[in-house]
Amino acid sequence: MNKRLIAALLLGATLLPTLQGCLPLVATGATVGVLAAVDRRSVGTQTEDESIEWKASARIRDNLGDRAHVNVTSYNRKVLLTGETFTEEAKAEVDRLVRDVPNVHGTYNELVVAPSSSFTARSNDAFITSKIKSRSVDNGKFNPVHVKVVTEAGVAFLLGTVTQAEADAALHVAATTAGVKKVVNLLEIISVARAREIDAAPANAKPGNEPR
Repeated sequence: MNKRLIAALLLGATLLPTLQGCLPLVATGATVGVLAAVDRRSVGTQTEDESIEWKASARIRDNLGDRAHVNVTSYNRKVLLTGETFTEEAKAEVDRLVRDVPNVHGTYNELVVAPSSSFTARSNDAFITSKIKSRSVDNGKFNPVHVKVVTEAGVAFLLGTVTQAEADAALHVAATTAGVKKVVNLLEIISVARAREIDAAPANAKPGNEPR
């Protein structure tokens, strides 16, 4: 997959949450389908991660309402929580609510106790994420599809399944991107041989379909 195609697909995926109402469903499905096939998680695991995100977000919204602004990101059934809550008690409640979602294997609770961030701050974080993804394509030392980037208040969180060399390259890209204040490494390290094995497998045969 060439750099231009990867860049276009990643940009499309980054903008989907805000542009879905304007994009044809066929284009949206094609973008997601291509990225899903390259992902090192099985299609089943990707689907379950998406389900976890929706269920967790719904529980938080139903139980805390406007007492929290929480972003939920699931990768391999481990959930990253970023954003703000008004109290320490609310932060703990969010963690409990998410851990109770079926198939969640753990949480990274990076919530801060503070007023909810502004639209401007969130837009800036989205811009930083897009810059990291764009620079990851240009870097050429790892496939940016294998690294999920979440930016909150200028802090870049990296999730994914990568080799040590890929992790080093991704962390360097994030750390040297303008606007990034700090990088949090949540990457899962695998051997080069394992990475090649996963990459060569069909989408439904990748890790994640094992019985639980």
